[in-house]
Amino acid sequence: MTICFEKIPATLDELKALPEASLKEPEYGAALFVAAMMNYKDNPDLAISMLEFLKGPGGVSPFEKQFLKDRLGDGKDYVVRSYFAGTSPENDYTPSVPYTLDPQREPSPEFEGRIRVFMRSSGADSPRMVKMRLKPSTGEWFIEEEMLLPDVRIPRSLDQWA
Repeated sequence: MTICFEKIPATLDELKALPEASLKEPEYGAALFVAAMMNYKDNPDLAISMLEFLKGPGGVSPFEKQFLKDRLGDGKDYVVRSYFAGTSPENDYTPSVPYTLDPQREPSPEFEGRIRVFMRSSGADSPRMVKMRLKPSTGEWFIEEEMLLPDVRIPRSLDQWA
């Protein structure tokens, strides 16, 4: 499924106004996670409030907040950018506009209201996973677990061997 954003949401209300914020498909939450984390560098609190929305009843734990700080702090925001189409280590993971993502649902059936969505990073060799959980009473898919933030190849501009 291809998902495009004309711009990265800059407020929680902007995120909630996107059609994907209906969370009616598991791919929507995975894509919105990437868009939300684009805000982390300049406004960690905003990114976390967006993640609270995307996690639904599960919320964001103190561990997850620290994990985000560890993974996205110190100029590592390029990890998030690596999921957008048109990025590569050579162009410092600079996405083209519209911001395009291609989340792919796991082909196997869901297990107890959970399904895995995979996303490709241009800086990694294999797709990475977001586990989504269905809230049956609303039909919304919320993030239960994400594994999108491990390191990727460093951008050319930071590679002292380039």
